[in-house]
Amino acid sequence: MILKTVKASVRHSMLPAALCLACTTSLFSAHVLAFSLDDVASQAKGLLDKPYTAPANNLPNELRNLPFKDYQQIKPREDKYEWADSKTSFKLSFYHQGMHFESPVKINEVTASSVNEIKYDPARFDFGDVKIDKEATKDLGYAGFRVMDPVNSKGKLDEIMSLLGASYFRVLGKDQVYGASARGLAIDTALPSGEEFPYFREFWIERPKAGDKHLVIFALLDSPRATGAYRFILRPGKDAIVDVQSKVFLRENVTKLGVAPLTSMFLYGSNQRSSKPNYRPSLHDSNGLAIHTGSDEHIWRPLNNPQNLAVSTFQVENPKGFGLLQRGRDFAQYEDLDDHYEQRPSVWIEPKGAWGKGKVELVEIPTPDETNDNIVAFWTPDEQPKPGEPMEFNYRMHWTKDERAQLGKDTAWVKQTMRSAGEVKQPNLTRKLDGSIALLVDFEGPSLEALKSDAAVTSNFSVNDNAEVLDNRLQYNTATKGWRMTVRFKVKDPKQAVEMRAALAEGDKTLSETWSYQLPPNTVTAQ
Repeated sequence: MILKTVKASVRHSMLPAALCLACTTSLFSAHVLAFSLDDVASQAKGLLDKPYTAPANNLPNELRNLPFKDYQQIKPREDKYEWADSKTSFKLSFYHQGMHFESPVKINEVTASSVNEIKYDPARFDFGDVKIDKEATKDLGYAGFRVMDPVNSKGKLDEIMSLLGASYFRVLGKDQVYGASARGLAIDTALPSGEEFPYFREFWIERPKAGDKHLVIFALLDSPRATGAYRFILRPGKDAIVDVQSKVFLRENVTKLGVAPLTSMFLYGSNQRSSKPNYRPSLHDSNGLAIHTGSDEHIWRPLNNPQNLAVSTFQVENPKGFGLLQRGRDFAQYEDLDDHYEQRPSVWIEPKGAWGKGKVELVEIPTPDETNDNIVAFWTPDEQPKPGEPMEFNYRMHWTKDERAQLGKDTAWVKQTMRSAGEVKQPNLTRKLDGSIALLVDFEGPSLEALKSDAAVTSNFSVNDNAEVLDNRLQYNTATKGWRMTVRFKVKDPKQAVEMRAALAEGDKTLSETWSYQLPPNTVTAQ
């Protein structure tokens, strides 16, 4: 199972075995004039000729057994940030090793003339009330690092990127709080054989010049069956943009390769209510998978918290984009003053170049609470390179709260999907439950607002053979100036999923994205 740590700025990695290795031998002289992805790729390719070495664990017991509340006390000192005395707006702070962050990662600074390791220094940290034997920590390194920049208000540093554990990282734009995560590579996710977690074993960070609006980070990835080189260009702002270049080599064949993987959490929402009384109407970091296919179809798949592991695939050749989105920016949808789910960013992947034939895969894992990252999405190619051959994927990541920007001005979107126990009106106008399930889908957007309420709008609806459809109605929604589709049905075999699709049209013209819904097996009717 894919787990998050307790909610805090350290919520990243899933497994201790995926943490980063301490040191690698640098192949670069002290007179480097230019540092590039090819330099890291040569290291990645060099690793193919050596036996895989698992991350080294150099953590003393007093730090390994540190309670989370004590680990939280170990905070970076602002006056000791990397580049604290520099005129650049970017600063670096570091994560201390502790708990399950057992292995150090090597972090280097790149300048126009040199590549130098940023050595561990306990003076960079305020340990609070935690008593640490300095002799026991002298050979430690950093578990990861943060990028700081005053993105929200001038003169106040904000954390805008965090890299901690395995190949996980998270990014923030203006007025956002951490939610979904990204990682470098996924291998054999949700397979019975078990998932492999590649990790970033070494980083190189270019020292930015005064006035630079971007930061360049290189990373070396390693795992038992893959190595890789990555270049990230981080551009902070209202939306945080990260341009990613990658060159991956397989040590040996893998069953499933996940490119541009995203991880998130969905506990419950309007399409799947909480089974226990809760003041929060919805609780999720993301509530849907969005896909822009190579044929220009937009797909919206609401997320589920299923009773059993669920894997959904969408065949997509040369995808134009995909991502885990958080639709719904009203506080009233969440009512959470502590965690502010309405401020969680959506993450949109925009591929660069032709990725070829493949599929977007969605993995949904059962979870009893919000401390588990139970949603994974990635693109997987139909054909993988032979071991040792380079595989290159370049893409742009948007960390945004403007989900509609990915659709275009002429495409209506699904505002919400609501699930209810089905009911019928009796002759006396009272409503009676009939054992069916009802789904109510609200479509809205400029293409619908421009139509009259009596326009000949239809829903191109389809369903698999595991449902008996009792009613399928489309109504004009005066509140949104859109349309509401209501489908009432009975499940034939509760042990099987029900798959549905619908898109609004007027004549031959498609008006909306495609709503693609899965009712998981063993769904409780009343939910």
